[in-house]
Amino acid sequence: MDATEVTNKQFAEFVKATGYVTVAETKPTQEEFPTAPPENLIAGSTVFAPTEKPVPLNDYFQWWTYIAGADWRHPTGPESSIEGRDNYPVVQIAYEDAEAYAKWAGKRLPTEAEWEFAARGGIAGQLYAWGNELRPDGKFPANIYQGKFPVDGGDTAEDGFAGIAPVAQYAPNPYGLFDVGGNVWEWTSDWYRADYFQTLSAEGVARNPQGPETPLDPAEPTEKKRVHRGGSFLCTDEYCTRYMVGTRGKGEVRTASNHVGFRCVIPIAVTK
Repeated sequence: MDATEVTNKQFAEFVKATGYVTVAETKPTQEEFPTAPPENLIAGSTVFAPTEKPVPLNDYFQWWTYIAGADWRHPTGPESSIEGRDNYPVVQIAYEDAEAYAKWAGKRLPTEAEWEFAARGGIAGQLYAWGNELRPDGKFPANIYQGKFPVDGGDTAEDGFAGIAPVAQYAPNPYGLFDVGGNVWEWTSDWYRADYFQTLSAEGVARNPQGPETPLDPAEPTEKKRVHRGGSFLCTDEYCTRYMVGTRGKGEVRTASNHVGFRCVIPIAVTK
């Protein structure tokens, strides 16, 4: 598995070599969104939009918005830039974008089981990739959110960063992997099903499970979603504690945002 999330520099090399255009850079079609007014079919993506004051945390639409012109080169909108951020994880990446990069690089995306196995670093049963304490020795070992969420300026940056951070700013796990908790969510190749773990446990010990054959999110049954892992710089004990290594997120496959990236694994032939 890659030691870090794929960076802006690495993704730029891929785009330069192939001319690839991401989902966020492509104008949506009427076929994909048949009920949308034509004037709303503008290339862009989802961006975290902090609120002016505290809000109830039962409606995430209060702090997410669609921004025209937001893409991997302009993560929070057309006025933003990745200049000087070569070593930051690339974001605004939809699932097919991550797959395309991985194929070009001679790699693939990890399964959910591979991701968790690697993230645990050979240590089973602990809450976090670094142990059971969120702040060992009083220090945050990952880039997550401290302060009042999702208020503008609410992130107090006690971990050293307000918002996204460059890769590898914290100690790696025992397998040498950086940022498996926090910074940006990471795509895995598994379809998301809320009942998948329950299904596995009913069958006894699961060895290297490859994920369900079909997706199903009961909250949005028509949407095709893949599993996200690792949490992000927006995860907070007030709302989202999914920097815990055993927890999972989900994302519609053609939806990107400014807190989702990915890392790859290198296929290795195994001989018996």
